[in-house]
Amino acid sequence: MRVLLADDQSKVRSALRLLLEQEPGLSVVGEVAEAEDLLAQVEATQPDLVLLDWELPGLRADDRLSVLRTLYPRLKVIALSGQPEARRAALTAGADAFVSKGEPPERLLTTLRAVGTGSTG
Repeated sequence: MRVLLADDQSKVRSALRLLLEQEPGLSVVGEVAEAEDLLAQVEATQPDLVLLDWELPGLRADDRLSVLRTLYPRLKVIALSGQPEARRAALTAGADAFVSKGEPPERLLTTLRAVGTGSTG
């Protein structure tokens, strides 16, 4: 699965990259730090999934998700946030899944696998 990382914190992107690159079948194809770069990177890298920081600077998260869904209907999106209470807004806006940045890395990997196989509920 090809994954694009979208988070404004370079330390978070680095940690995610290290985690994902250890997993068989996952490859990080790009990174963005601002919303204005998101669509261009999705176009350039053609990921299967975007790990989207729900607080990514630039646009409202639900607007970003709406545009992504319109332009790339098969693209999977997992919303990430340091604010667990953002879960409802992310899922209501159309994210395939939500993972709090405070949860263990295993939770993210389990969610990635579930979204990748289409087994989220």
